Amino acid sequence: MRKTTVYDCSVVELPRIYDPGGSITPVHGHKDIPFEIARVFYLYDVPGGESRGAHAHKNCHQFIMAASGSFEVLLDDGRNKKTVLLNRPYYGLHVPPGMWAQQRNFSSGSICLVLASEEYDESDYIRDYSLYLEERNR
Repeated sequence: MRKTTVYDCSVVELPRIYDPGGSITPVHGHKDIPFEIARVFYLYDVPGGESRGAHAHKNCHQFIMAASGSFEVLLDDGRNKKTVLLNRPYYGLHVPPGMWAQQRNFSSGSICLVLASEEYDESDYIRDYSLYLEERNR
């Protein structure tokens, strides 16, 4: 597993095209974000105050955005922790492989949009925090 740290995670401002009828934000892999997009998914109807995620990826990069509403992302590299608030649809958080991430404190009606570098593969996930720490210390 990669030895990324919370300092390898970055908030990226995406392009915004303003129009009185509604704005648009295009996202291109390897241009606006540092990887090619292989999968897109979103979380919605998350009860206020609930959390999601709480896992790490061995190979998958993620780009996490608040398409609507707001939530926090708790980043944890086994030594350092950092909390990032996402509350604008034109900002996103790049989470490289090897980082433990958890989304929490969802506002009512929020939508968490995730762009991923890999298709879904259960073997890429580390869902047990103690196993994550073991992997990090190898």
